[in-house]
Amino acid sequence: MFSLSVRDHIMIAHSFRGEVFGPAQRLHGATFVVDCEVRRPALDADGLVVDIGLLSKVLGEELGKLNYRNLDDEPAFSGQNTTTEFLAQAIFVRMAERIAAGDLGPGAAGLTAMRVQLAESHVAWAAYEGPLGAAA
Repeated sequence: MFSLSVRDHIMIAHSFRGEVFGPAQRLHGATFVVDCEVRRPALDADGLVVDIGLLSKVLGEELGKLNYRNLDDEPAFSGQNTTTEFLAQAIFVRMAERIAAGDLGPGAAGLTAMRVQLAESHVAWAAYEGPLGAAA
C-alpha cells in the first residue's frame, strides 16, 4: 500500500459540555497540527499516489473554513462537543467529499483509504481513518 501525507494547521476556539471536561468547559483555544494521509494499492500512471500540490491545496481550503473560528458558533457543529476525535472525523468527511467531487484530479479515483490526524501537542493526538471511493 502506498501513502502520501500533507500537513497544515488550524487555530480554533471552543468549549465543552460535561463534567468530564473540567476546566475545558470554559471557552479556550487550541492549535492543531493536521496530517492528511491518503492511500492506494498501486501508483497511478504518473507514478503518484495523488498530486501533492492538490492535496495540500484542498486540505488548506477545508481547514481555512475552520481556522480562527469559535466552533461553538458553527452551525455544522451545533450541540456537539468538538473534541479532537470529533474534529478528525469532521475533516475526514469534508476531505472525502472533495475527493469524491474530483477536486484532487482524475488520479485520485484510485485512492482507497484516508487517515486524518490532529495533534494538540507533541504528546497528544487523535485520528480518524476509513475507506474511500468504491471501498467505502
